[in-house]
Amino acid sequence: MTGVLSTLEARISADTDGWRLDRALAAALPQFSRERLKKLIASGHVRTTDGSEIRDPRSAVESGQNFTVSVPAPEPAEAKAQDIPLDIAFEDEHLVVIDKPAGLVVHPAVGNADGTLVNALLHHCAGKLSGIGGVARPGIVHRIDKDTSGLIVAAKTDEAHEGLAKQFAAHSINRVYSAIVNKVVNKSEDKIETNLARSSQNRQKMAVVEPPKGKHAITHYRRLQALNDATLIECRLETGRTHQIRVHMAHIGHSLVGDPVYGRPRPALKDILKRLDFKRQALHAKRLGFIHPVTSEALAFESDLPVDIQELFRALNV
Repeated sequence: MTGVLSTLEARISADTDGWRLDRALAAALPQFSRERLKKLIASGHVRTTDGSEIRDPRSAVESGQNFTVSVPAPEPAEAKAQDIPLDIAFEDEHLVVIDKPAGLVVHPAVGNADGTLVNALLHHCAGKLSGIGGVARPGIVHRIDKDTSGLIVAAKTDEAHEGLAKQFAAHSINRVYSAIVNKVVNKSEDKIETNLARSSQNRQKMAVVEPPKGKHAITHYRRLQALNDATLIECRLETGRTHQIRVHMAHIGHSLVGDPVYGRPRPALKDILKRLDFKRQALHAKRLGFIHPVTSEALAFESDLPVDIQELFRALNV
């Protein structure tokens, strides 16, 4: 076994009695994906309390069982600079604001080793990016989904990174999104307030859960225009949880048009989506405002709806 970074303990609860080992551990240790745990089990990093290795993720568990999970130290996976065009909204020696196109992954990960925003920034900034995010995520302070377009800020220096991170933690960053959701929204505006956590059925999804589980999440939305079996809305994030807008809107019965994970195409929209070849969630980060972490200047940026969402809007505005 390679060098160990940390060792965690997991106790099987009555709720997961009889489950597969990988699934039960994912419920007990939500910081890990099920796929990550499968690999740890298969490589001998999971043991029972008597020290016996278990290498089969399909092994059934019993309520009250205890396991130790040894997490190996990460191997460096430094991202490489790549000449990928970027739409720069603002840049100085401390930070850069990018208008990200849909389809561009923010940082390297499993399945996306390169061709990401990080690879593009390493080339554009000649390697001068904050190192706080680690070798795989230099400069990255926050993320937006691969298939969400719009504004994102990256830090060139550690000072800028720390200052921006504090503003995100304090929820003082102004983040506004445009979205097209299924069905006509009746309320002119409202607030959605829930707790969010990884889904126990699908670790790739987030789900609304009852407190004290999960993390507190608040989304404010406003109806802009009713469309044909759909609505153009504006969402303001008070918190910034993974997939927050997508989960919250689906939770109230208005999933995002085109969302392949949290929504299904309404019958009236299927032909339109097919004709437009629209294969992503209709979500765009339109506004980003914050205090410059070094100069203390108030900055605000706006991004127009991308062409594909404009076309979808026109097709639904009948």
